[in-house]
Amino acid sequence: MSEIICPHCHTPFTVDESGYAAILSQVRDQEFQRELAERERLLEESRSQAVRLAVSEAVAAETEKLRAVERERDGLAQQLESQRQQASVETQLAVQKTEAAAKDAQVAVERERDELAARLAREQEALVRVEAEHKAALAEKLAAKDELIADRDREIERIRDMKARLSTKMLGETLEQHCEIAFNQLRPTAFPHAYFEKDNEVVEGTKGDFVFRDFDAEGNEIVSIMFEMKNEADDSTHRKKNEDHFKKLDADRAKKGCEYAVLVSLLEPENELYNNGITDVSWRYDKMYVIRPQFFIPLITLLRNAALSSMEYRKELALVRQQNIDVTNFEDQLADFKDKFGRNYRLASERFQKAIDEIDKSIDHLQKIKDNLLGSERNLRLANDKAEDLTVKKLTRKNPTMKALFEEAREAKSLEAPAEGEAERSMAEDNDAADE
Repeated sequence: MSEIICPHCHTPFTVDESGYAAILSQVRDQEFQRELAERERLLEESRSQAVRLAVSEAVAAETEKLRAVERERDGLAQQLESQRQQASVETQLAVQKTEAAAKDAQVAVERERDELAARLAREQEALVRVEAEHKAALAEKLAAKDELIADRDREIERIRDMKARLSTKMLGETLEQHCEIAFNQLRPTAFPHAYFEKDNEVVEGTKGDFVFRDFDAEGNEIVSIMFEMKNEADDSTHRKKNEDHFKKLDADRAKKGCEYAVLVSLLEPENELYNNGITDVSWRYDKMYVIRPQFFIPLITLLRNAALSSMEYRKELALVRQQNIDVTNFEDQLADFKDKFGRNYRLASERFQKAIDEIDKSIDHLQKIKDNLLGSERNLRLANDKAEDLTVKKLTRKNPTMKALFEEAREAKSLEAPAEGEAERSMAEDNDAADE
């Protein structure tokens, strides 16, 4: 039992364990409820404060966000205003640049138009000038041609008149004289080293009219030409053609060793093939030409200049040929040396091989002699060994006669020289001991 005083009336009373437990449980439940209520109140207050704080923070955050949005809006507005102003300025600048470029382009186009107009005017003036110069040159050429035709007509008329007054032989001689005089007029200046004379050497019954040979300062021949001059009277009844003289002219060129053959001819005066100037007939005969007398000097000059142009190449070709000949000679000498050296080497090699064979044979022979000598040396050594092993006792063994003779000789010697006999007896005894 337990005594408990009431806190209100201060009256003591007693309770048993079950009652005490009930009171204690009741007090505990009340206290729990009170604490629970207090905690709920505190929790509610905390919740309210948290809500208020959260709301305040949310409101503050939203307010800050709103302020940030307002600041961003204001900044964006300012930026847009700045961009608008900048765009306006750039637009104005672009418009100004475009207008300036258009103006420059217009000025350039106008300048190019003016330049083209000026160039067109200059070209038209140049064209007019060229046409005028061309017409003047053409007129000059026509005049020169007419003059040349007139000169040829006059020359033809003069030749015809001359032919009418000369015989056939005189015609030919006059043509030769014409060519010779024309050449001699230019010989001192144009052909200082040239030879141009009548061909007086008859070879196989024929000869040409003139032979031309030109040389350089060293005496090397530059060009050589065999000339034949042919002419006839207009009233001749046996007219010949130029080609009738080609074969003989080519033969004369070959006999006299000339490079070219030229027929100076007044035959076939109406043939345009020969009237056009220098006619190349090398398709019939090699390096042969037919000319009219007025082309005598031009042809010589042409052939001479062509030969001079090719002379350096011919010199180089001759040098190359000489070098080739030298190389060929060197190669031939080298090949000959190789052949002789090879032949001598083969002979020496064969003799050397024979000497080696003979040496091998000698070595074999000497080896046999050596072997025989070695065999003899062995036999001599054996003989010497046997000779050294030979004693008197061995010689007299099983030979009483020799033994008796040796004993008699020994006794006689002992009588003559006791000392020597004693030594011999000692030796004999030693030999006997050794034999035993």
